[in-house]
Amino acid sequence: MGGAAADCRPFGPDADDNYSDDQRFMAAALALSRQHTGQTGTNPSVGCVIVKDGVIIGAAVTAVGGRPHAETQALAKAGEAARGATAYVTLEPCSHYGRTPPCANALVAAGIARVVVCLADPDPRVSGRGFAILREAGITVETGVLEAEGRRTLAAYLMRQTKARAHVTLKLAVSKDGMIGRTGAGQVAITGPVSRANMQALRAETDAILVGIGTAIADDPELTVRLHGLEHRSPMRIVLDHHLRLPLTSKLVKTARNVPVILAALRTPPSALPGISPTGGEITPPPAHPFPNSPHASTPAAQASSATPHPTSATPPPASPARTQADGQAASSLISPPVGEMPGRAEGDNLAPTPAHPSADSALAPTPASDTAQALSTRRQHLVEAGVEILEVDDLASLLTALAARGLSSVLVEGGATVARAFLEAGLVDRILLLEGPVEIGEGGIESPLARTDIPQEYSAVRRLRFGEDCCSEYERDFQCLQVS
Repeated sequence: MGGAAADCRPFGPDADDNYSDDQRFMAAALALSRQHTGQTGTNPSVGCVIVKDGVIIGAAVTAVGGRPHAETQALAKAGEAARGATAYVTLEPCSHYGRTPPCANALVAAGIARVVVCLADPDPRVSGRGFAILREAGITVETGVLEAEGRRTLAAYLMRQTKARAHVTLKLAVSKDGMIGRTGAGQVAITGPVSRANMQALRAETDAILVGIGTAIADDPELTVRLHGLEHRSPMRIVLDHHLRLPLTSKLVKTARNVPVILAALRTPPSALPGISPTGGEITPPPAHPFPNSPHASTPAAQASSATPHPTSATPPPASPARTQADGQAASSLISPPVGEMPGRAEGDNLAPTPAHPSADSALAPTPASDTAQALSTRRQHLVEAGVEILEVDDLASLLTALAARGLSSVLVEGGATVARAFLEAGLVDRILLLEGPVEIGEGGIESPLARTDIPQEYSAVRRLRFGEDCCSEYERDFQCLQVS
């Protein structure tokens, strides 16, 4: 296969196989921790390996739901053999009393002689205190082993703890000629089934997935997990929809009571970026107030509040539990039919004309120009009755802060081009996944907001992987806030 994807190869620190014993055992602990990524609530998914005389005698990962912690489970498996052993832990052992006693105290009581830690915990209840408990008990403590990989593994937790916002991954599927779709062609297959399986697995370990209203109307996606056996780990669905244009007949609305849906209405939307989204724009400029009948309209509180759920909306449940990374090669055949979503597509603008809505819904999804106070109020009422939450926020940064306050740590941005550029321009993208397929879109193609040749300089290449015929390049921004050891 020719083109950009032809030179797929690993690069960066992960390509180095010259690991010491400490690094090998820490790598095992990190691999354990990834098994429950997204399934441990507000707690981080931590891995712990107990080693004695070069042999693993106990290993565990934070349980689904966040308890029990990895250290106590691993110590229980090791039993009396833990005395004099070394514990490898991906995050500083907790030092505070909550629903369970501190893990640092449990390591001391078990007679552990040495503790090797990947990262310090930025949680103010823990930071440094866990290490102090261990050292005061005479235990040797070493930190920073595979720190870069640990920061990558726990990036979402660290972002929520240090910046009080959700961590953002931007995913784009790009053709060989740099396009994400074709004008008026509907959904276009750019990548293949292996990429699709891997991206479904990514959804399964993410707290929320986000698209713009242009994508939601043009593609009518469901944005759930379709990997067999992991359907229950679908993330919360978020649509940037200032004018409440999401049709009541859409798959998102119809399934809102099964998997939560939030319509995020930005009081100060980013620039409309004209010309990118003929479907009306992923993010459209606001009227004087998006909800004229809202008690928050035109009040000082409305201007000061950064995130106000609509008063008639039910508070959504915590982030859907998620999510074990599946093997894309094995899982690609286990995906249910991609109804409403084209495999490999980045869920972006397909720029097809907005489909006509049934007459029953036509009054609820007019173009922004026809918005009136009564129309907005009616649409709001019908959406809330269908189980959709409406969340008013000042801007994208406020949205991420509001999600973090609810305990959501990670957001996957899947479309479209306008939304991708808006997050990039706001400096809110922490990780980029660029999937490159072998197909060419040709005439009428919609240019991707990013290509491998123009990744912003503040992002570093992490790895490049082959998914069947496709290539997936991963980039991350090195936030100083993540240097927590």
